[in-house]
Amino acid sequence: MAGISACGVHVPRMRLPLSLIHSPEQRPSSREKAVAGADEDSITMAVAAAGDCLGGYERAVVDHLYLVSTSSYFAEKSAAAIVAKALGLRPDVLTVDYGGSLRGAAAALRAAVSAVASGSAGTVLVVASDTRTAEPYSAMESDLGDAAVALLVEADAPLRLEGDSAVNRQAFDVWRDDGTATLRSWEDRFVVRHGCIEPVTAAWEQLQSASALTPASVRFVACHAPDVRSHRELAGQLGFRGEQVIEPLFGRVGNCGSAFVPLLLAQALERAQPGDRVLTAFAGDGAHLMSWVLERPLERTPRLSEQLQRRIVMRSYRQYLQCRGLDPGQRSGASSDGISATVSYRDQDADIGFVGARCCDCGTEQYPPTRVCYRCFARDRFEPVALARRTGTLLSYSMDYFFPAPNPPVVAGVCALGGSARAYLQLADYAGETLQTGLPVEFVFRRIHHSGGRPAYFWKSRLIAGAAAPALEPGVTTDA
Repeated sequence: MAGISACGVHVPRMRLPLSLIHSPEQRPSSREKAVAGADEDSITMAVAAAGDCLGGYERAVVDHLYLVSTSSYFAEKSAAAIVAKALGLRPDVLTVDYGGSLRGAAAALRAAVSAVASGSAGTVLVVASDTRTAEPYSAMESDLGDAAVALLVEADAPLRLEGDSAVNRQAFDVWRDDGTATLRSWEDRFVVRHGCIEPVTAAWEQLQSASALTPASVRFVACHAPDVRSHRELAGQLGFRGEQVIEPLFGRVGNCGSAFVPLLLAQALERAQPGDRVLTAFAGDGAHLMSWVLERPLERTPRLSEQLQRRIVMRSYRQYLQCRGLDPGQRSGASSDGISATVSYRDQDADIGFVGARCCDCGTEQYPPTRVCYRCFARDRFEPVALARRTGTLLSYSMDYFFPAPNPPVVAGVCALGGSARAYLQLADYAGETLQTGLPVEFVFRRIHHSGGRPAYFWKSRLIAGAAAPALEPGVTTDA
């Protein structure tokens, strides 16, 4: 049967110490949660995770893209189409949005495996991404976190799906009203018992009765739970020992919604050896359990451990509220008209796809694309060139301490785009590092604003961790 051949993750670098939520005067504690920055959302995180997953793959191999999110900005518009454009996938790729259920990732994975097994698709990219928001100061707020995970499904894959079982159980445990930003929930014991433990247990018993699976035959189990206590209780009721249970990352990342179980699966794949069996248990208005067998190492392994180490610690709880758009004193851009939808549509190759142009006569690259080459003056003789997967160089920078941002200063500057093209870009995830010209940068897809009631996306530069500026010979500068 088909399965997973590659995995990619994105854990945003911003971290909110949990002590700041209820005791802002105290020193930040070691317990924290991952928070999407002010320029991140479920779409930008999906692009980052998918880019990590695809790695050295040619983007043309992807036939279907399934995007799973319960926190998409759009109630009516395909977010998967934006992700496909930002990734540079083929125009004929089938895009599907899965929403409304925390076990949507299980449904998307099952559909992907079926599509590959039936021959209707050769390669399916499944991306789960969530930025769920609880009511400020609520008990649920400490347990939620943000993350995205991408999984590539192909035939004869290293991680093979050997069986699954699903049950549905309707319950108003945790939900979000249409048009509201924050979650609502019923009493904690009800949520844990009827929303998680009972359906997962029923699906596990059903899976065991249809196969030879036992707790002893499973090497790792990655299961959904609303908090660390219920996670421990659920694993015990299913019959698993502590060493079999993948750490749920509460106090480090948090429950990241539809991406939660895929994130635990990514963590298991960092430790699993050929022959190991991994059980994933998704929950949400029922449960869906999937049994996977690792037959050989994945072609693209997740970089979760590395991303957990790269952190920017928030200074205050208000900074978190500003990133979420929940600060009562924050200015809203909803009343502004924003960018014209016509202009956005016309420029989407450059703005969302980050595609430049290369002169067919002299090879000069330009961004954004123009009709006339600035070097040889050839007219309308260009070919498209993808820039998003390149690395570049910081040529100049400035710091703006006056622009209203949750984490000032806003840094922007001119970057060389890995060739002759140049672009003026903001610097993402700046944490006070010492800047100098010549520093290597990578390019990340981010939200610039959401004026006019719709988000505007573009690309930013980001310092490459651990990289230093190249040494220059005397008389050589990095000026554009």
